[in-house]
Amino acid sequence: MLLKFVIKRIIILLPVIFGISIILFIVARIMPGDPIRVMMPLNTRPDQYDALYNALAERMGVNRPVYEQYFRWLRDIFSGHFGYSSMNNGRPVLDILAEPMRNTIILNFFQNIVYLLIALPVGIRMAVKRGSFFDNAWQVFSLSTFSIPSFFIGLLLIFIFGINLGWFPLGGMPNAVLLQGKDYYIAWVRHLVLPVSALVLISLAGAIRYIRNAMIDALSQDYIRTARSKGMSEKVVIYSHAFRNALIPISTIIVGTVFALFAGSVATESIFNYNGIGRLLVSAVTGRDRMVVISLNMLFSVVSVTAVLVADIVYGLIDPRIKLK
Repeated sequence: MLLKFVIKRIIILLPVIFGISIILFIVARIMPGDPIRVMMPLNTRPDQYDALYNALAERMGVNRPVYEQYFRWLRDIFSGHFGYSSMNNGRPVLDILAEPMRNTIILNFFQNIVYLLIALPVGIRMAVKRGSFFDNAWQVFSLSTFSIPSFFIGLLLIFIFGINLGWFPLGGMPNAVLLQGKDYYIAWVRHLVLPVSALVLISLAGAIRYIRNAMIDALSQDYIRTARSKGMSEKVVIYSHAFRNALIPISTIIVGTVFALFAGSVATESIFNYNGIGRLLVSAVTGRDRMVVISLNMLFSVVSVTAVLVADIVYGLIDPRIKLK
């Protein structure tokens, strides 16, 4: 039944991905600017300009009909070739994405670990200690961080811990040429502390309230009162009964954090000058690099659609009352 459900959902989601790809391609086509002129060398002689322009246009495929460009791009996407970047002298987009993708995965991996280690126990305790000082303090914290723009949190961390205290670098990436071995990995950790902290503060606000509400709903059910009347310890009631039943809404957060590994943070990566996918997307938009823009957005779309599919499967596995139909 699980396999049948997955196949059915994939069949439903394929037209969604196809529609997204058409919209992205159209948006990229109407972007102002000529990507071929961006690639032209500044010292090109006038008598060679047209020939070089036509050769680059043929290589990039922009001199072909629009429908042919679209299906060629779609074929390249599914074959693992994302086209050529006009911003980087015609380099393959896949080569350009490799390093920023690795850096984004590293950043989001540590952010997700810290974020879940804080959000899960805090959200559960807030529900258990509902109305207490602990609950109220964290609610004030969540409302405060939720109201503050992400770029301001990043700038505040830079000002306090980077400029005033000088504990961590203001931004950038560790230098692999100057640093080797242990020093290189220590530099990586120091460069990650501030952007990871910024992302954790941004994501905690909604997560702890979401977990709190899921646990409050679970703790108010009749089976919890029955478990307590049987003399079960509070720890067993909370973690073996309430938390297991609250996992259905909470699993949405957990699945989201896994797939968020591949999504960049535009504001945070730009503020900390971190060479990730989010910062690359900003550079591609400002540099009118169409292939990089639509390739990144297509990647984000596929990741989002896949996350929805996985979340539906997890729901059915966690709660047998949900039938995979």
